[in-house]
Amino acid sequence: MFRKMLFGAVSIVAMAMGAVQAQDLKEFRVGILGGENEADRLRNYQCFADHIKEVLGVEKVSLFPAADYDGVIQGLLGGTLDYAELGASAYAKIYLENKDAVEPILTTVQTDGSTGYHSVMVARADSGIKTLADMKGKKLGFADPDSTSGYLIPVTSLPKDIGMDVKSYFASTGFGGGHEQLVLEVLKGTFDAGTTWASGVGDFKDGYSSGNLRKMVDKGVLKMDDLVELWQSPMIPNGPLVLRASIDAGAKQKVTDFLTKLPETDPACFSAIQGGDFKGYSPVTPEFYQAIIDARKAKIGS
Repeated sequence: MFRKMLFGAVSIVAMAMGAVQAQDLKEFRVGILGGENEADRLRNYQCFADHIKEVLGVEKVSLFPAADYDGVIQGLLGGTLDYAELGASAYAKIYLENKDAVEPILTTVQTDGSTGYHSVMVARADSGIKTLADMKGKKLGFADPDSTSGYLIPVTSLPKDIGMDVKSYFASTGFGGGHEQLVLEVLKGTFDAGTTWASGVGDFKDGYSSGNLRKMVDKGVLKMDDLVELWQSPMIPNGPLVLRASIDAGAKQKVTDFLTKLPETDPACFSAIQGGDFKGYSPVTPEFYQAIIDARKAKIGS
């Protein structure tokens, strides 16, 4: 009886300590996916850091711009990051390794009300390549192995349009080191074409309403006249904003409420962290990404 009481007391103390640790959040650690140069990512997220510090009442908000997608993925899996915005495939990788590591809370809503976007394949306008058929036997670049639009969706959707697997159709494939760098490599001629992401809303000549192309246009590092679009994927679910699952429920609610209101309370900050024009955020659950989870498991394994 004494042993049972003792073990019970120890369990209660451990639970209490866990609750205190969960609530005693002194530093909020934000992971930022690779794909854009580090200085731009830090600048765009500074307003978010300033806001969230006040919202949570923490002593410090730290921004961690990873060199690639996997840096953020491993940080979330290891519990060294508290928050990040992920692509659907990056979330699927985490889910397949540990479905309880993070909790998706919100996703972005496009200006037309949709909660999806597209993978687009682009080539240099002066390359003579105008269609997907022109790419047979040419070099294709992908953005990142953990990118949904930059890799997973192209390698699973393109075979339906080219009539064979990607490796058989293209002379070679490779990775550009993130979305922005990939487009720059296409312009340099490293690849004949490359896959990146875009809302698909609005006009290609503007870089669409949001996405990597629009970000590059807005920063002045890309002129859309220099590119031509060869292919566009079916709609992909917008990636989730996720929180470390073990964070206190009260803190999760504060972050969720803050983000939900951000498009109205600070439109400039909302635009900065999202890159382009979006309508707002919408609640999301793991079920929203089941098709991507299944596709990643079938194609990559984890």
